[in-house]
Amino acid sequence: MDLGLKNKVALVTGASRGLGFATAHQLLLEGVRVVINSRSMEKLEKAADKLIKETGGEVLAVDGDMADPAVPEKLITKTIEKFGGLDLLLTNAGGPPSGAFETFDDAAWEKAFHLVFLSHVRLIRAALPALRKSDAASVLTVTSISTKQPITNLILSNSLRLGTVGLTKSLALELGHEHIRFNSILPGWTVTERVTDLLGTRAQVNHTTIEEEERKQAAESPLGRMATPEEFAKAAVFLLSPAASYLTGVMLPVDGGMYKATL
Repeated sequence: MDLGLKNKVALVTGASRGLGFATAHQLLLEGVRVVINSRSMEKLEKAADKLIKETGGEVLAVDGDMADPAVPEKLITKTIEKFGGLDLLLTNAGGPPSGAFETFDDAAWEKAFHLVFLSHVRLIRAALPALRKSDAASVLTVTSISTKQPITNLILSNSLRLGTVGLTKSLALELGHEHIRFNSILPGWTVTERVTDLLGTRAQVNHTTIEEEERKQAAESPLGRMATPEEFAKAAVFLLSPAASYLTGVMLPVDGGMYKATL
């Protein structure tokens, strides 16, 4: 299938590793020109070098912390300066720390709110003028399966990511008449550095090993394993692409069937 992505311009945040990196890689394979972002320029430059080497595509690396209110405008400006416009936006930010409700004070909640919710708001708002000029404008927010089924010891993520789902659905309704699509992917347990860290914390609490916790988590999926970042990326690229032109307001779990409810 031709996804209609050749020569489109995409901005992918949280892209030095994990889900963002895998999505940038897949977009480049489809002929997209890609801007990648993360907080560390050192890690970002290594990621860009690897992406260029493996795909031969055009990559621009722009560093910046998505919790910083000034960064979204910077990212959009750099994207337009380099590639002349913006068609596809994937908003992806690192997750907040794990912990139970009583372990977090107001400062921790406020910091998580800026990272997990306001980062999406600010980036989408900054991108809208450029997206309005595109003939294939598409936004994909990355949330979590925790918006459907809360995950133990992730109170910050469980609570705040629901706001991004509400934002995404609302924008799909509000801006559909301008032909800008908004969707979200709700990834389940995927083999990334963050998941390894989370399972490491779980192993400490349970007095087990990371490997044992990985086996237990994989067993919760009907497929008997966790996802790979590439599996997430392929779903993300499809939703972003013109091939999904009649899909908007979709909250897609990519979780190997771990979410058991019918709705």
